[in-house]
Amino acid sequence: MDPLAQAVVAGATPQELERLPVPAEYTAAHLRIEEIAGFNGVADKDVRKSIHVGSVPMPELAPNEVLVAVLASGINYNTVWSAMFEPIPTFTFLKHYATSDRWAARHDQPFHVLGSDAAGVVVRAGSGVRRWKAGDEVVITTAYVDDEDPATHADGMLGAGQLAWGFETNFGGLGHYCVARASQVLPKPAHLTWEEAAANPLCAGTAYRMLVSDRGARMKQGDVVLIWGAAGGLGAYASQLVRGGGGIAVGVVSSEEKAERARALGCHVVINREEIGLTGNEPADPTTVGKRLGRLIRSAVGEDPHIVFEHVGRATFGVSVFVVRRGGTVVTCGSSTGYVHEFDNRYLWMRLKRIIGSHGANLEEQAEVNRLLTLGKLRPALSVTYPLTETAEAARLVQRNRHTGKVGVLALAPSTGLGVSDPQRREQLGGDAVAPLLTRS
Repeated sequence: MDPLAQAVVAGATPQELERLPVPAEYTAAHLRIEEIAGFNGVADKDVRKSIHVGSVPMPELAPNEVLVAVLASGINYNTVWSAMFEPIPTFTFLKHYATSDRWAARHDQPFHVLGSDAAGVVVRAGSGVRRWKAGDEVVITTAYVDDEDPATHADGMLGAGQLAWGFETNFGGLGHYCVARASQVLPKPAHLTWEEAAANPLCAGTAYRMLVSDRGARMKQGDVVLIWGAAGGLGAYASQLVRGGGGIAVGVVSSEEKAERARALGCHVVINREEIGLTGNEPADPTTVGKRLGRLIRSAVGEDPHIVFEHVGRATFGVSVFVVRRGGTVVTCGSSTGYVHEFDNRYLWMRLKRIIGSHGANLEEQAEVNRLLTLGKLRPALSVTYPLTETAEAARLVQRNRHTGKVGVLALAPSTGLGVSDPQRREQLGGDAVAPLLTRS
């Protein structure tokens, strides 16, 4: 650990942090460009073979950026996609982005530092940054936007230059340091640990936009919401948002252990995939499975779902379109089982259903999520934490869908449980129960 990182861990003052030099290199979880073809013809694209933890060069800081010493980060499915080099190698994204301007050119490297979540301490702020300074405790959100694009000022996610930080950009959160634009930064909730705070931005923000935002499904009180993967990273936040917003959460999970977790997160009804004959990642017959699922939902809550929270993709999308009620909404992001979806369009057009595509969350939506977390109305979905040296194992857990909630990664934090600056507030909100899925030793 370099002197600046040591000072952060020791709780140095902002003045001390500013006096210490930024290291020329830092430790990070990254991919290597020469390994792009390593999984060609391989059935099991084991991400433990492609994710490396080691030293990478420190980039120059742009005027609108901050350099953050990362105390904790997290694994998202985009890290798995990157490490599998699917659907295309993310080095292709970096090379394309590098043509934009001289600051973008820094991202085109023979390595790609991964990670789309982070919590840490600002150690440097670019000359154009006004709101953030050395010593600030922050979380990093995922939307990397172009503030010179007019569409960005209507909605950050609509700008043509919008990118997913740590996936379509370099220098992400899975390292001792990360580089982020000032427009990605929010204050860390003071009652959360580093790892709890780092678990939230991508998945919680995405779920909020999909369900609550006026750009998503616009969930209202009493809506029945079907949540695929209700105990996973996205589903864990969706379950809480539905319950907290007065909706009726119907979760679908793949095991009894995950069913217990989904109930703990607020699902009113939980259905095991095996009950409806949906196993593995291959799509089953949508009508057969959809009828079984519909019967179970109606038996439990008396009516069909108003909204389907869809992120599984190919294996479930046809069922989602079939099972949502007349005039209902399927809101979709990602496709962990495949991007090419098949569904019977008669059930969409003749029953006046809608499909809404959703991606990430803009800064305002992320700020609303951060407020809910700060108020204790939304709780971190962190379930387990790995050290940075075991990032590949953490990503493999997500790749194989053996996890619940979010999988965290400790970067500079020497142990779990650190970073709480308002212990009184934490106790008011339930102490360690603020993270209901987390198993503590």
